[in-house]
Amino acid sequence: MPSDAINEPYADPLAFGQRLQVLRTRRGMSRTVLAGLLGRSPSWVKAVECGRLKTPKLEVILRVAEILRVRELSELTGDQGLRVDLFAGPGHARLPAVRAAVDAFPCVPPGRAPAVAQLRMRLAAAWRARHSSANHRDVIGALLPDLIRDGQLAVQQADRAADRRAAQAALSEIYSLSQFFLAYQPDPSLLWRVAERGMVAAQQSEDAHTIGIAAWLAAQAHRDSGPAHFDAADAVTRDTLRYLDPLLPDAADDVLAIAGALRFEAGYTAARRGDSGTAWHHWDAARAVADRLPADYFHPVTSFSRAVMGAHAVTVAVELHAGGESVRQAAAADALAIPSRPRRARHRIEEARGYHLDGQPEAALAALGRAFETAPETIRYNGHARTIILAESEAMSPHRRRRASELAVKVGLLAA
Repeated sequence: MPSDAINEPYADPLAFGQRLQVLRTRRGMSRTVLAGLLGRSPSWVKAVECGRLKTPKLEVILRVAEILRVRELSELTGDQGLRVDLFAGPGHARLPAVRAAVDAFPCVPPGRAPAVAQLRMRLAAAWRARHSSANHRDVIGALLPDLIRDGQLAVQQADRAADRRAAQAALSEIYSLSQFFLAYQPDPSLLWRVAERGMVAAQQSEDAHTIGIAAWLAAQAHRDSGPAHFDAADAVTRDTLRYLDPLLPDAADDVLAIAGALRFEAGYTAARRGDSGTAWHHWDAARAVADRLPADYFHPVTSFSRAVMGAHAVTVAVELHAGGESVRQAAAADALAIPSRPRRARHRIEEARGYHLDGQPEAALAALGRAFETAPETIRYNGHARTIILAESEAMSPHRRRRASELAVKVGLLAA
């Protein structure tokens, strides 16, 4: 060996425990926090990391992967034959066309841009189609390329300052619609480009509602990037609420709703941190805003409404890893009151997470089955649903294995 060679502590293939320690440290998470989220002791985590305990069962591995937001399961197991991407679904067939539309920014606009009022009508129709369709990504993926191009043209061809601001507001909302398509797609850099363009267009629109929507989505993008980005998510939410709060006494329903949605986002991030008191405080504040809205109101972008607050309560409990409270909140929530099919399906997935945390795998699989019936594309691209299905496909119960395997085939995790 050359004399200047460096003795790498992990030169050989890493054992599971070593990989766990590296990934946990990279996330900035202590053994105590990880242990609490797993329902184990810090000494158990240390023993696994040091190799004194053997590799846990698949169900525990998947739970660790979910907590550490490990996208590729082989990062944790070291088994390159187990290449399962937990938090990104398969690339949608319409992704290349949407990507091309985002990437192509014409310097010389071809043709005449549509009027902003026409863009607004098309956007409203696109949101309605998203909420009513079982395969919502397919529907909005077909609409987005033309909407993106025409929105960009409208901004470029606007002659007056007021017209340009209105066009920027429409373009920002088009980028917001794009983020719903790109979520869980295997191209995170594209999602971030769209999020940043949406925020810039919103700021240039000088429209409070548009700024609130863009901030709501930016906060989600930061939070979903992992614990190291939670502070950034909080900063976006806090600063936007500071801007919106003085407007709320006389605000229209849409502005009020986006403020409520942002308050819940603050609670969501607090729940991810494990801060129960702060999470429920923000949920209470969001519910107070929802109570000011008409009973039948439903925000077209955020789904914020009275109807969704029960679903939000389930999410807070699940993110706090409180299985019993998750089940209690799921029993109190009225899923059928949520008019959006993808949002209702996501609520069913959150129910499944709660049941799984509470040790009720049969109920979890039943909830995932209802999610699939409501909106197949929602469950197909949801990492939490995929994690539960994979775990139950290894269950000791033949009935649960069969049921999970059948669902795995439906969502594309297993070949038929």
